[in-house]
Amino acid sequence: MTRTSLTIDRRGFLKASAILFSSAAIGLSTGCGSTPGSSSSKDSSSSDSSASGLAAFDGNFIIGFDQDFPPYGYVGDDGNYTGFDLDLAKAVCDIEGWTYSPNPISWDAKDGLLNSGQITCIWNGFTIEGREDDYAFTDAYMENRQVVVVRSDSGISSLADLKGKNVITQTDSAAYNLLSSGGSQEELGKTFAQLQTIGDYNTAFMMLQNGSVDAIAVDYPVATYNIGSDTSKYTILDEALNSEHFGVGFAKTDEGRALAKQVEADLQKLDEQGKVKELCEKYADQGVSYDLWCLPKAK
Repeated sequence: MTRTSLTIDRRGFLKASAILFSSAAIGLSTGCGSTPGSSSSKDSSSSDSSASGLAAFDGNFIIGFDQDFPPYGYVGDDGNYTGFDLDLAKAVCDIEGWTYSPNPISWDAKDGLLNSGQITCIWNGFTIEGREDDYAFTDAYMENRQVVVVRSDSGISSLADLKGKNVITQTDSAAYNLLSSGGSQEELGKTFAQLQTIGDYNTAFMMLQNGSVDAIAVDYPVATYNIGSDTSKYTILDEALNSEHFGVGFAKTDEGRALAKQVEADLQKLDEQGKVKELCEKYADQGVSYDLWCLPKAK
């Protein structure tokens, strides 16, 4: 059995219980402030929050993320939530004394959860481009690109070769927005036999493996993670669909804008301290590179 199928089987086994738990955790997070993989910090930010325009923020920092989106957020081998973005979020909480509360969500429910206050932010390889008017974002902290993965024996070597092929991507993802109506790669998307969507990329890679689809449009690090050592079986096309940037998304409220600025400043501090580079190196084999970090250092 390949590494990809082993990874899918393990996550599939954990996914149902994790999602059931997270549904309850989101509803109870204000009271308990703890989920699997979380660590409680002292909730002593009230005075600082008041001065920053965050009087209503109670210090319970609830991160909405897709648990099937490695290397940014996923279920680790120990059953806890882990990933590059979650590690960054925890480091910010450590600076501020906030309670770190990672909560896996259904990606297509993210806006309702954010705007109703059930999560504090969306932090999960969250593309800024095309969403600028919908969220209070931090400045971009990481550059990314959308790529296409195919089976190495498919005969597909360029984007033009996708004509008449079945391509799949995640629901409401940056790749889908690029390839669908109004996107910068709309004309390319029109050449496909079908542009399918699915809830998670683990299943998409299983479908590519068994021939149900011909290609996956996906974030580069996610592609790298899922391919793993199976580089002889899968190919990432040289032509990228685009270049984009990640930010942390908050609700478009005064509090959301204030939190975005505070988190942005903390990320700059972490970079100055060398923590960002350390985390990039931790996830380097999964496609994360410090060379792509683009948030200016704190002045």
